[in-house]
Amino acid sequence: MEVFDNEVVPSSLQSIAPILRVAREIQNERPRVAYLCMYPLHSISMYTLISGISHFSSLVSLLIIGRFYAFEKAHRLDPTSSGRGVRQFKTNLFQRLERDNASSLASRVKKTDAREIESFYKQYYEQYVVSLNKGEQADRAQLGKAYQTAGVLFEVLCAVNKSEKVEEVAPEIIAAANDVQAKKEIYAPYNILPLDSAGASQSIMQLEEVKAAVSALSNTRGLNWPASFEQQRQKTGDLDVLDWLRAMFGFQRDNVRNQRENLSLLLANIHIRLIPKAEPLNKAPVDALMSKLFKNYKTWCKYLGKKHSLRLPQAQQEAQQRKILYMGLYLLIWGEAANVRFMPECLCYIFHNMAYELHGLLAGNVSIVTGENIKPSYGGDDESFLRKVITPIYRVIDKEAKKSKNGKAPYSNWCNYDDLNEYFWSQDCFSLGWPMRDDGDFFKSTRDTTQGKGAANRKLGKMGKSYFVETRSFWHIFRSYDRLWTFFLLSLQALVIFAWSDIPVSDIFKKDSLYNLSSIFITAALLRFLQSILDITLNFPGYHRWKFTDVLRNVLKIILSLAWCIILPLFYLQQSNSELFTEIKRSLTFLDKMKGIPPLYLMAVAVYLLPNLLTAALFIFPMLRRWIENSDWLVVRFLLWWSQPRIYVGRGMHESQFALIKYTLFWVILLCAKFACNYFIQIKPLIKPTKIILNITHVQYAWHEFFPGVTSNYGAVLVLWTPVIIVYFMDAQIWYAIFSTLCGGVIGAFDRLGEIRTLGMLRSRFQSLPGAFNTYLVPNEKAEKKKFSFSKSFTEVYFALTFSVVSPSKRSEAAKFAQLWNEFICSFREEDLLSDRKSPLTHLFCFLIGSSCIEN
Repeated sequence: MEVFDNEVVPSSLQSIAPILRVAREIQNERPRVAYLCMYPLHSISMYTLISGISHFSSLVSLLIIGRFYAFEKAHRLDPTSSGRGVRQFKTNLFQRLERDNASSLASRVKKTDAREIESFYKQYYEQYVVSLNKGEQADRAQLGKAYQTAGVLFEVLCAVNKSEKVEEVAPEIIAAANDVQAKKEIYAPYNILPLDSAGASQSIMQLEEVKAAVSALSNTRGLNWPASFEQQRQKTGDLDVLDWLRAMFGFQRDNVRNQRENLSLLLANIHIRLIPKAEPLNKAPVDALMSKLFKNYKTWCKYLGKKHSLRLPQAQQEAQQRKILYMGLYLLIWGEAANVRFMPECLCYIFHNMAYELHGLLAGNVSIVTGENIKPSYGGDDESFLRKVITPIYRVIDKEAKKSKNGKAPYSNWCNYDDLNEYFWSQDCFSLGWPMRDDGDFFKSTRDTTQGKGAANRKLGKMGKSYFVETRSFWHIFRSYDRLWTFFLLSLQALVIFAWSDIPVSDIFKKDSLYNLSSIFITAALLRFLQSILDITLNFPGYHRWKFTDVLRNVLKIILSLAWCIILPLFYLQQSNSELFTEIKRSLTFLDKMKGIPPLYLMAVAVYLLPNLLTAALFIFPMLRRWIENSDWLVVRFLLWWSQPRIYVGRGMHESQFALIKYTLFWVILLCAKFACNYFIQIKPLIKPTKIILNITHVQYAWHEFFPGVTSNYGAVLVLWTPVIIVYFMDAQIWYAIFSTLCGGVIGAFDRLGEIRTLGMLRSRFQSLPGAFNTYLVPNEKAEKKKFSFSKSFTEVYFALTFSVVSPSKRSEAAKFAQLWNEFICSFREEDLLSDRKSPLTHLFCFLIGSSCIEN
């Protein structure tokens, strides 16, 4: 009898795959037992079962002969055969069973099917399960497989006895089944580490770093177990700190098993790097892992001005246990968080409160509210953390996702993960309390999508959780690139003024043209006023989430920019004779050295440029800017509050000093070339024709005069300058394409990109490849000291340019590369990228003499 493989089982019926596997394994030894593992049917409707099956008469006869278990289970999982491939699978399985019924019945040893399956179960338990357990060093894989097979056989046995109305199962079989059920959990499949008692003999568990990590997790000294867990603790006797966390906070059993292995591997990977390796896990690997796991959490607490909940006792042994408890708690929260993982600061909030409860449990603190010892707010019932903490938050995410209407709804009508996570970037999140209040802003702001349309619904529509709401407008072209547009406009104004003055470039600081050039600051103030208006206009849909400080900042920016739009033109044009202006002029006599510029205007420009000078200084020194953005000083926070909204992410993320210098140098050269071309080729040649056109007063038109009442020639000037202005704003892309090509070509030449273009060139350079491989991919035995440098060290550059050939004294390094190369070739062969004939030829030494090898 041929039994279906696991690969043909539909995805919706994967739970019957173990039954088919057992049937396939025992079909040669006991064909009838294998048949019983596959055959239905018990207490289900005949007409629903044969949906899609035309063999009605054959089915009736088979129903009289026996009961089939796998088919029955498949039908219970999908009664209507609506799953993909289920109907075809049922039909093929039924036809196979109908064909093999007679042959399997002839090979039956006992009189009835119940006796047959019972006899084989006893035989299998004695010959496989018991004998494998008696071995000196039990094979875990074989034992796990045997226990799974025995569990499936007992399941089929019970189904057959029920179908044949056998009143009870033999006591020895019940005892064997109980033993199999208990041991099946112990020998359950695992990922990397067999952390149960049966896996102690495995070779991976004999590694020093693994034993040290497992021993550290097993330290439960001083932990008070709940009364409901004492019985299980006494029965198993090998519970660790993660089991204690599950008992106290109600995590899922499978989550605990996964995170136990995760935490053990993390500790072992850090411990393996220690020289020498300490048998008991020491402080170094625990502190290293703890700093990595809680880096974001500590930053979040510092950002919100809260003290973190990672409180440690004085004793070193207790402190290490406490650290492992904190790390285990965080990993268990993360492992059970589901989609909430995309909201890392929400996880920080959950951990902050649960870590505080953990500290209260261990220290015996008394709650201020109840006056009793602190206990977990959500209890330690099974899956209580998932049901009471994660599920309410997930419902919020689910409702917001439904509002998006598969991405068709406007962005302002729903919130994504980032919008929801931003709620936990402010101290408002602590208003949720712990346990979290159902009427908190985070839950209350999610409105029901089933509400009807109307005024009330529109009012609720203003309640959102997003700090940024997109406004689709062409003004975003100017607002998003405001610095670029401002720079181009001010540069155009300066170039036109300088060209109109008709003075040499060398005399720009010696003539009164500085007075005219200084008018660009008035233009800058007007552009800044327009920018402040765009800021509040384009962010207007998100006004309901603005705090008072946000509103105050935007209003003050508008008022200040408007004030500068009045002050700068006033000082630029007005020469007042009042006593106040006279006294100010006398105190600013040192500014008279700037010929042609009013001292008051010069002073106003200096004050106006102070923020820009500060911004330029921070741009030149990114290390200073990084420190300022991460600082909590009130003065620094006020400056940052004025410049931009304070947000949690993205602070202190800037380029290195060397990258910034290269970037600045690139754009300085590009813009110098652009402005030189604009000035000498586009702008300056148009100044003389423009002056001539403006000076023309009487024109005799040979054709019809379209605007007879116009006395000026500004329209002609506009037509003359429009193409030049358009080219001026667009040619930056052309210059960028030219300079990026040149710069990329130089960098590629130094990096030797594209140097090897043929297989012959590859073979000729192949001997230098081990040197580069060992330089860049193999770690050095001596740890390199980290030093600040603007470029790579001379040795790295030397290897990058030369790829020196491996000397005979470094044959071990060449052997390392040969091993790696040959592994690549073996992988190509396994994936059928190389044939059997070409595979030996591409191994390292054959490849070096490729042509002659092929010829021979």
